[in-house]
Amino acid sequence: MTLQIAIVACVIGVVLGIIIAMVKVAAKGSKNPLLRFAYFICTVYTTIIRGTPLMIQLLILYGIALIPNGVIACFIGFGINSGAYISETFRSGIQSVDAGQMEAARSLGLSRWQAMRTVILPQAIKNVLPAIFNEFITLIKETSVAGYIAVNDLTKMANAIKSRTYDSISLYLAAIVYLILTYILTQVLRMLERRFRKSDRN
Repeated sequence: MTLQIAIVACVIGVVLGIIIAMVKVAAKGSKNPLLRFAYFICTVYTTIIRGTPLMIQLLILYGIALIPNGVIACFIGFGINSGAYISETFRSGIQSVDAGQMEAARSLGLSRWQAMRTVILPQAIKNVLPAIFNEFITLIKETSVAGYIAVNDLTKMANAIKSRTYDSISLYLAAIVYLILTYILTQVLRMLERRFRKSDRN
């Protein structure tokens, strides 16, 4: 369940992050009222989500928003929270691509959207992929609060065993499982970073 929540939330976060980042980049300097309004909505969203605790967001979704299924509330809550952070990562990734790339694509007859989709975004994704992978690692640890909305994740199950046996060993074992997961994923991340550096040199 811990991995399932982290994976689904990361996918939702990446989709939201790309959309919000592209809106913010496209709205910069634009006089289009719809685009400016979309930029305002995205800014309010990221400000609220980044400025409030994740656990409160989950409690609101599960309680006030009347999402009776704790797992679905976790998918949505963690995904929305992750999207706010990933959007800034993608925005910086898009802006890190040389401006000449857009100009070259436009000179070949591509529209701004086509240039963004086929030229800029693939390069931006490659630039931010390590940061996205790191966000996934962070999500795995953050899922430990899912038990507050009745989701049987790793932490809640370990605590349930402790309450029955009066032995804290289950909590230590849960901590070890988190450590093993994050260690393995961190090593995978380092391998990816080395491969990217090697491909950049080539």
